[in-house]
Amino acid sequence: MNQPDHLDLPSELARLRAVQASEPLPDWRTRARRLRALEAMVYQHRQHIAEAIHADFGCRPREETEMLEVFPSLSAIRHALRHGRRWMKPRRALAGLAFLPARTEMRPQPLGVVGIIVPWNYPLYLAVGPLADALAAGNRVMVKMSEFTPRFSQLFAELVSHHFQPDEVLVVNGDASVGQAFAALPFDHLLFTGSTAVGHHVMRAAAANLTPVTLELGGKSPAIIGPGARFEHAVERIVFGKLVNAGQTCIAPDYVLLPRADVARFTAAARAAAARLYPDLARNPQYASIATERHYQRLANLRDGAENAGASVTRLADVEDRSERRLLTPVLLTGVHDDMLVMQEEIFGPLLPLLPYDQLDEAIDYVARHPRPLALYLFEQEQARIDRVLARTHAGGVSLNDTLYHIAQHSLPFGGVGPSGMGSYHGEAGFRTFSHMKPVFRQARFNGTGLLNPPYGKRFRQMLEILLRRG
Repeated sequence: MNQPDHLDLPSELARLRAVQASEPLPDWRTRARRLRALEAMVYQHRQHIAEAIHADFGCRPREETEMLEVFPSLSAIRHALRHGRRWMKPRRALAGLAFLPARTEMRPQPLGVVGIIVPWNYPLYLAVGPLADALAAGNRVMVKMSEFTPRFSQLFAELVSHHFQPDEVLVVNGDASVGQAFAALPFDHLLFTGSTAVGHHVMRAAAANLTPVTLELGGKSPAIIGPGARFEHAVERIVFGKLVNAGQTCIAPDYVLLPRADVARFTAAARAAAARLYPDLARNPQYASIATERHYQRLANLRDGAENAGASVTRLADVEDRSERRLLTPVLLTGVHDDMLVMQEEIFGPLLPLLPYDQLDEAIDYVARHPRPLALYLFEQEQARIDRVLARTHAGGVSLNDTLYHIAQHSLPFGGVGPSGMGSYHGEAGFRTFSHMKPVFRQARFNGTGLLNPPYGKRFRQMLEILLRRG
C-alpha cells in the first residue's frame, strides 16, 4: 500500500492521540502482539530489506545489513519481549520514615504518541530500535523515514502497513519540508537521530510545543591507544569500526590518539588489517559505497582540504577512488591540526586522522578540551590508566578494547552527552524514556498526619521539632 502524497500530519497525530486516549494503558498481551508483529516483519523480509538498502547505497553488502541492522533490531525486540512485562510492573516502597505507614509507587504510563525521525545511515535499526522501545512502553508511533534512502523508506512504509493496524504505527515519507513539519508536531515525545546541525532545528521546532526530545547526534568520537594496549588488536578493532559501512556510523572512531613512537607502526598494521578485512578492495562487494553523491564529494573535499593544508595522506589500499560507485578509498591522515575542517566536523566516512601524544595525559586533556563525543574507545590493559581516562573524560558511551559494540548491549542505555545529544534509550532505558514514571503516594487509613494540622500549638511544635531533628 503506497502512502498518499497529501498526508495531513496534524490530523494523523490527532487521530492516533484519540485512539490512544481510548486505550491509554495497553496490557502486556497487546504490547507483546505489536512487538511480535515487528519481529515477524523484520525477520520475514530481511532479504528484501537488505536489497532495498543496497540499492539506495549503490553498494551495501547484505552481510553488513544483517549484522549491523537486522540482528540488533531483532535482538532489541526479543529483549523487550523477554523483559517488558516486568518493566510494566509498579515499583512499590514504603514512604519516608516520618510518613509511615504510608506507601509509594512508581507506575509506568505510556506517554501517548511518540515521533521518531530516522537517518539514512542505518535506516532499519534506527527505526526499529526506538520503535520497539516505544511499543513496549505502550505508545502509538509515527515514524519519519529518510528521503536519502527512498527505496527502503517506501518498503518500510509498505511493510508496516501490512503488519500493523493504521492506528498503531504510521510511517511518513517525504523531503526535508515534510521532516520540518513532522518535527513541529506536538508529540508526547520526539526522538531524532542525525547530525548536530539538524538537531538544532529539531530541538527548536519541538520547543515551540514543549515536546520532550531525545537527540542522538554524534560528534568526533576518539579512539585512544594507551601505552599498555595490545597494539595489533587495537589497530584491527579501530580499522573494523572505521571501515564497516564505509565509516558512515555515528559512533565510528573519528580520530586516533596514540603514542608518538607508534605512528609508523599503526600505519603498517592498519594497511595489513584493511587487506585482511577487505581484500581486493576495489572489486570487493563487501566494502560499502558512500550513500549519496553529496556526501561522497564532502568526504573527498575533507581529505583533499587537509592534504592541501599540510596533512599527509596514506591510503589503506592501493586503489583509486571509483566515483561511479561512490567507492572512497580509506585513508590515514597525519600532520593534522584543529584548524583543518577534517578536525572540526564529524567525518562520517573512511578518513582516519592520527594524533600522536608523548604522555597519556596529553590525550586525556585533548579529549576533555573538545566537545563531548557520542562514543569513546580506549585500548589499555592497566586498570589505573583505564580509571584515569574514564574519570577525566566525558562521552555518551565507552567501549574498552573494542569499538562499536557497546551500542548492542540492551542492559546499557545509549545516548549522547552535551553536543553529542541528550537523553537515552535501548532496553529498559528506552521503556522509561517513552513512559511517564508516575509517582503515587498512598496514605494509610490510620496515620498521624492530623498531628500536624492547624491550629499550630504546643503539640505541633513538639512534632515539628522531632521531624527537624530526624531530617
